[in-house]
Amino acid sequence: MTTHETPLSPSVLLTTISAGVATVVLNRPAARNALNRELIDALATTMVELDADPLVRVIVLTGADPAFCAGLDLRDLGRGEGALLEGGTRGGFWPTIATPVIGAINGAAVTGGLEVALQCDIRIASQRARFADTHARVGVMPGAGLTVRLPAAVGLARALDMSLTGRFVTGDQAAAWGLVSAVVPHDQLLSTAAAMAAAVGELDPLAATTLLGVYRAGAAMTGADATANELEAARAWKARSFDAATVAARRDEIIARGSRLS
Repeated sequence: MTTHETPLSPSVLLTTISAGVATVVLNRPAARNALNRELIDALATTMVELDADPLVRVIVLTGADPAFCAGLDLRDLGRGEGALLEGGTRGGFWPTIATPVIGAINGAAVTGGLEVALQCDIRIASQRARFADTHARVGVMPGAGLTVRLPAAVGLARALDMSLTGRFVTGDQAAAWGLVSAVVPHDQLLSTAAAMAAAVGELDPLAATTLLGVYRAGAAMTGADATANELEAARAWKARSFDAATVAARRDEIIARGSRLS
């Protein structure tokens, strides 16, 4: 097994490559893997580097326990680091790549963390996984494709349910809604993801990447204008209505609500 660390920071993102499968771990467990500037940049850079690596056929993305990703680091936002919002106002947290990405959702995937999960091509969840969109509850707007990818995954009515209530959805409910394709015991999550990645890796590589590209292009044909609409709304909100102090004050309440479901 080959292990290498992102050049931006060995602490926020860990990467291993074995038998054509790259496993990427969001690694800020004390902050529930919240996305600070360093992690956002490292994630985008690492995904592009892995996509260019001829030894990598599949990428598995997960988080260091106990969470998958709590979204943008609201403590940093509350301190006025509004530049963090730019990480979620480009239609996704990494550029379009050809390599398939499997999301192994090991815990809470909230707001920006939900957007990270939605950017994965296939998602499987631990029984500990929880999903929520709290953008409106916090007072920020999505800009990483949530209003396009979430209704594509679960349907418009359920997407609106999640976004307008901010409620947490369990792994089993997420599977019933189509947000994830499977829910497995927590200690089997990575082995299940590895088996799925191995199956993908057995495919003809050109056929697999071409097929994935067709799927993505088809989705973009119906969603490109919607994505642009979301980005414009996110940028306008940041310029007009974003309040760092209010965002910071709401953080602990949201974490407490999620913890009650754990």
